Amino acid sequence: METGGFGYLCAMRYLILGAGGQLGQEWCHRLREDGIPHQALTSADCDITKPDEIADFLDLVKPDTVVNAAAYTKVDKAESEPERAFLVNGMAVGRLAKACAERKIRLIHYSTDYVFTGSREDAARFRDGYPEDHDPAPIGTYGASKADGERRFIESGVDGLIIRVAWLCGRYGANFVKTMLRLAGERTELRVVADQRGAPSFTDNVVANSLYLDGLGLSGIWHVASTGVTTWHGLASEALRVKGLATPVIPITTADFPTPALRPAFSKLSVRKLEELPGTRIEDWHVGLERLLVGLTLDA
Repeated sequence: METGGFGYLCAMRYLILGAGGQLGQEWCHRLREDGIPHQALTSADCDITKPDEIADFLDLVKPDTVVNAAAYTKVDKAESEPERAFLVNGMAVGRLAKACAERKIRLIHYSTDYVFTGSREDAARFRDGYPEDHDPAPIGTYGASKADGERRFIESGVDGLIIRVAWLCGRYGANFVKTMLRLAGERTELRVVADQRGAPSFTDNVVANSLYLDGLGLSGIWHVASTGVTTWHGLASEALRVKGLATPVIPITTADFPTPALRPAFSKLSVRKLEELPGTRIEDWHVGLERLLVGLTLDA
């Protein structure tokens, strides 16, 4: 079965956890499109914090690969409920990884740019973005919980992939781009932070590259994001321009928009490792954004 221009054969069976989220829905769309057998479970179907539920589904479905798209993603709220963040993003990931390892099932787990400090010193040091082998040093609870999940995954010995993404945007669910488009229709101007730098990961590109890496049987940590660098202000401005919206986008500083959780000033993930692998698809963030915006509806 040839898929998505990558030209590889795939007869794997996937179990998607967190199938109701941005990445989970994108995975389901791609697998249906390619005719790849899979079982999709939302967080309501399967609570990854309950080991018995996980074990039961693994034994019932008997997948070749589990995709863990379930996560606690409330960055600010994590500061006031760290136990929940660490349970979902840390302990549950470790238990899932151990259960997969015991059954010789591969695991694809998603992590985040927030595992890094994001300092301006790092921006000067890593001009292409953070490499995969740079040691995590998160500055907030959310990032710390995701780093804990990475550690537990590695310690489990499970075969599979940790894929870090940044500024995730896609056709499904809520995200920054869709929020900016909605607010542009409701307000006379938008005020958007312009001193945090990075590059978005688009869900269709993340899933395509994840499938490819898994199809090759590769393991370890990989970054999947766009090339180029922008800011939240730059991303919002370009999204409105492409959609033909004239709402002014006013640049502000992080200090002008205080939040409970600290945000990295530098969130760029290097994709050099992926670029050096023949057959992968890496693109500039402008290209990914334009593709996302074609036919995008805000109720998806």
